[in-house]
Amino acid sequence: MRWENLTVESGGHSRAADAALFGADAVVTRTFDTPEFAGITFHEVRARSIVNRVPGASRMPFEWTVNPYRGCSHACVYCFARKTHSYLDLDTGLGFDSQIVVKTNAPELLRRQLGSRRWQGEHIAMGTNVDCYQRAEGRYRLMPGILAALRDHANPFSILTKGTLILRDLELLTQAAQVTDVGVSVSVGFVDGELWRTVEPGTPAPERRLDAVRTLTAHGIGCGVLMAPVIPFLGDDPAQLRATVRAVAESGATSVTPLVLHLRPGAREWFMAWLRQHHPHLVRRYERLYADGAYAPKWYQRRITRQVHELAQEYGIGPAGAGMPRRLRPREPAETALPEPGTSEPTQLSFI
Repeated sequence: MRWENLTVESGGHSRAADAALFGADAVVTRTFDTPEFAGITFHEVRARSIVNRVPGASRMPFEWTVNPYRGCSHACVYCFARKTHSYLDLDTGLGFDSQIVVKTNAPELLRRQLGSRRWQGEHIAMGTNVDCYQRAEGRYRLMPGILAALRDHANPFSILTKGTLILRDLELLTQAAQVTDVGVSVSVGFVDGELWRTVEPGTPAPERRLDAVRTLTAHGIGCGVLMAPVIPFLGDDPAQLRATVRAVAESGATSVTPLVLHLRPGAREWFMAWLRQHHPHLVRRYERLYADGAYAPKWYQRRITRQVHELAQEYGIGPAGAGMPRRLRPREPAETALPEPGTSEPTQLSFI
């Protein structure tokens, strides 16, 4: 495994060095003989930097991130972050799902960096590369220390997650929200159970994630839903979009933002291999749809955005109620659920 390419020189403070996360001198590899961690290897490292600047060319609407883990046991077949494992000479397929790098000193390092005179208190985004509430967090418990540091420095932050483990830290989130701006988004691209089991096998079920949204909003933590990814030809049927938006509205989410699947190098190869195995009849359609690069054509993105925004307004998630949870009446027994509102084109965010 190639750790040395992420090593910074002693005393270095260049922008290039900010991308370096740890050195090769203190890597501890562990496995745990428990069912939830079967087949997973953890590489514990001492990070040298934990607050990282997003590249200027990125489409992300934030500048700084904190990522306490590399690799993700959620095993989402489309995850854009797979490419980052190649920097360590790790496999971007099964290796990404099962070889997890844990930055064990993340909380103490963050607290030190937030207290630096050079730090200006900018917004920090978490969960934008891999999920900070993935399965490993249940054992390593890095997020409570991270949240406490952000709270104590009144530093604004946001979290994007597919993990229901975020509810463990509800008290810390509530305390932080009393002193700074806190944003929470839960990623739910669809509520189709069969699709979930095949493309997001390591994640909590969509219904459980929406229960987490319900709990967060009930405790005063406004929570939006990133409807990501909308998967062409598998999760974009009008009935599927309607079922998802309605479920989001019933959860009390403050907003719903659709994002169409994008396939960057690393993720593209793994996803297409999965597609050939499970849906070979769709391979040619995907090759045409993504012929120009990682993103679906603008006309397709606009169509999905328009449909979701119209449904959001229908179900009461709209600009008029921004920031306020909305609740719908329960479904009528006879009804069958089939498998940021606004007018602007969506921004392609990272998702887990």
